[in-house]
Amino acid sequence: MGIVLGSNEYGKAETRVVRVTRSGTQHQIWDLNVSTSLRGDFTDAHVTGDQSHILPTDTQKNTAYAYAKTGACTDIEDYALELATHFVDDVAPVDGARVEVDEYAWDRVDVAGRPHPHAFVRRGQEIRTTVVTVETGHSGRHVWVVSGLKELVLLKSTGSQFRGFLTDPYTTLPETDDRVMATSLTARWRYASTDVNWSTAHAGIRSVLLATFADVHSLALQHTLWEMGLAALTAHPEVAEMRLSAPNRHHFTVDLTPFQLENPNEVFHADDRPYGLIHVTVGRDDAPDAGAAWHTATAAT
Repeated sequence: MGIVLGSNEYGKAETRVVRVTRSGTQHQIWDLNVSTSLRGDFTDAHVTGDQSHILPTDTQKNTAYAYAKTGACTDIEDYALELATHFVDDVAPVDGARVEVDEYAWDRVDVAGRPHPHAFVRRGQEIRTTVVTVETGHSGRHVWVVSGLKELVLLKSTGSQFRGFLTDPYTTLPETDDRVMATSLTARWRYASTDVNWSTAHAGIRSVLLATFADVHSLALQHTLWEMGLAALTAHPEVAEMRLSAPNRHHFTVDLTPFQLENPNEVFHADDRPYGLIHVTVGRDDAPDAGAAWHTATAAT
């Protein structure tokens, strides 16, 4: 019985890249967190310590900086595609590359009713994301783009219920016909191709997700996530599948009877943990194969 090296990859995690585009006095800011990971036959690096096929992670970091200057600086998908393609095409031992990019949005500071040309304020905590994977092999070249958003905090003060659930001797949760539903949404969607207007698609998908969250009378957070994914795929045929993840940020009604006060669902205690955590995948039955689109170094999520 022998011992063999299993799957492996390596890269540079969380390189902070900020690009300021200076067009006269009107500046643009692009604020990114970039992680790269390379795949190939790196057996000797592990087994014998031979690093001759290893492109240093420091070089990967420098490449991310260089492409922020010379590459596409409009959509994170194009930037990630250029980076991943470079590693696969120009670094001989590499036959697969994954580039993950988070984008932090900034708005111009408003001064006396006018947007300031070079002062910015961070736009909340929501983050736009993409993961681009490029692979070459015996079956040819494959490219997958998974974009999305995370830390999108949502709340609806009514229009949500939770009842009819399974109970056992340990169940204490009461049923409710009216509750606050709050979450911090992570949504990731796999595009069926790369022939996409990335910003337009992202804005449209985000809009559908928000409208569905608001309008659907929720029978459970699971029900809401399904309806959100269904609406997004219906409205956007360029999306092959979507994965949604949402913690249930519980809001419990405070008992005000000790103070001779009624509380008709007006005062709540927001409890941050423990919390329910819901994951759902919504996809087309004829979608192109996902391949390595969802692969990460730790888990295929």
